[in-house]
Order: sequence, then C-alpha cells, then structure tokens
Amino acid sequence: MRAVRIHGKDDLRVEEVPIPVAGSGQVLVKIAHSGICGSDLHYYYQGANGAFVVREPLIPGHEISGTVAEDPSGTYEVGQKVTIHPARFGTPSEKYGRHLWPNGSYLGSASTWPHTQGGMSEYLLVEDFMVVPVPQTMELTNAALAEPMAVGMHGIRIGGGVEGRKVLVSGSGPIGLLAAASAKALGAAEVWASDVLDGPLTRAKALGVDRVIRTDEETLPVNYFDTVLECTGIPAAINAAFEAIERGGIFVQIGMMPAGPQPIALATIIAKEVQLRPTFRFDDEIEEAVELLSRHPKIGDVVLTHVFDANDAADAFAMAKNSEASGKVLVAM
Repeated sequence: MRAVRIHGKDDLRVEEVPIPVAGSGQVLVKIAHSGICGSDLHYYYQGANGAFVVREPLIPGHEISGTVAEDPSGTYEVGQKVTIHPARFGTPSEKYGRHLWPNGSYLGSASTWPHTQGGMSEYLLVEDFMVVPVPQTMELTNAALAEPMAVGMHGIRIGGGVEGRKVLVSGSGPIGLLAAASAKALGAAEVWASDVLDGPLTRAKALGVDRVIRTDEETLPVNYFDTVLECTGIPAAINAAFEAIERGGIFVQIGMMPAGPQPIALATIIAKEVQLRPTFRFDDEIEEAVELLSRHPKIGDVVLTHVFDANDAADAFAMAKNSEASGKVLVAM
C-alpha cells in the first residue's frame, strides 16, 4: 500500500509498505483522508516534535477518516464510514482522565519506540475501541475534522462550558476555528476570534463569529470575556488575552507551548483571580464532535481549505505551514 513516511528533517517520501492484517480485537480501515496537524509539521520540518525525534521512518497523521475494510468480529460492516480516536490509552488511574494515563500511545508519534505509525497511508490497523462510526451521509472530508474539533471541545468542557458566556478564541488556525464553531453551537452569548493574519480572520468571519480582532493592529477590550480559549501557545497572544479576560474568568490553555521558561505575565491574572486551566488532547469528545459536524456540515466548508493527493504530500505540508493561505489541509489517500 502507499504510505507517506517521514525519514527525518525535510525528508518525506511516498513509499510502498505491506498492508496489515486484522486480528482479534482489531479493525482494518481504508483511509480516505488524513489531516495535517502542527505536530506533523514539526516532524517533517524539524525532524522532531519537541523531545520526540524521528529515529525510524514515521507515517504521520492522527486526524483520520475512512471506511471499514475488515472487522473480524463482525461489529462493523465493510464500508461503514468512520473516524479514529488516535489514542491507545495507557496504565489506568482513577486520579485523572484516560487521555492522561501514563504509558499510552498516539497515532503518528515518535514518542514511542518503535514509533506509533499514523494514518497517512492507504490502510490503517487500529484497536476496535479506537473506531468511531460516523453517519453514512457525512462527507469523509468532514469526518477528518472530528479529531481536531474534539481538542477544542475538550477545552470547552474543561472550562465548564460556554453557554451564555462571552468567549474569546485566541488564534484562528484550524483548532481555533473549530473551537469557535463549537462555542457558537454550544450557546455562547458572544464569540470573538483573534489572530495576527487576515486569512484566518476571514475564515473566522465566515463561521459567523460575532467579531474578529487583528491583535497586531487593534487592542482587545480589557476585562471583557468570561472565558478565553487560547489556541496559539504564543506568549504575546496569551498576555493580550490575560488583559482581556474578566475578573474571576476562566482561561483555558489549549495551544501547546515550547518547553522551558516563557515570558508570561501571570501577575495580570493573579490580581483578577482568573482560573487558569490547561488542557491536553481530549478524552471522549470526538463522539460529540462527530455529532456537531453532522448537524453543522458547513463548518467544513470554511475550515477545510485544501485537499492534496498523497503523491503531492510535500506540497500539502508546505501549504499547511502557510497559515495565511490555509485552514485545515487534508491528504487524500
């Protein structure tokens, strides 16, 4: 089968690899689309995602849609449309959610050895509990958005919900756009979106947010938002959002940050007794994301901007790196 494999920094190849065979408790999925995430970009352009270095050919991709090709248990019919929860959960603990259990793995990740291969291939073998059915009426391009939407929806859950609240989504890349769409659908009183580029803000407008702010040209209102969904991980954006959040507000940090000390102005939120709530990946919100996308299919029309054939995967990665020109970029297998 055809697979996109990253061999190291700036070394991406489309190669033939064996088709896996499903055993007990497994499902073979024929992949339709695999989205390009920031971690995938790091693996390609830097040869590593933080401390996780590519040490063997890595198939990226954890934002996946496809159809069931083989299920030995007979639970799923061949042709059933699905998306995939990318986590194999680790050692159980009652202290925290299963997505935080130690010793787990994630599709398309060099954090394990051997690496956990991802879904940018014609077929993918997964555990049966990773399969998330989607309506047969759903476009498979939209089904590939369920995983990144689940990240934003998890942030909303950690933030205690958004119904009736004034919400700022800081950063209007794909995660921010999907978080904004989720906040609108879940009853936020107002949803504002910020960024420093016109392209992402144009897409946020198309989603129907109440206002967009280009923060390198305009200042956010002070002490205005009940909830902030911070999706950039950039200190300047975080500090601006600290000023914008209301006293006693809830600040949800969704965007990942570099390792090491960062210039974050915590005094601003300490004086306002703002609750800072970090989030990491998601638990079971992917099922909620599928339901929301099925009710609001036009979200995909805005967030999804490009689809490339797998043979043009290098071009797809280049486009995904261009935040001005692209929202979510998919690779078609």
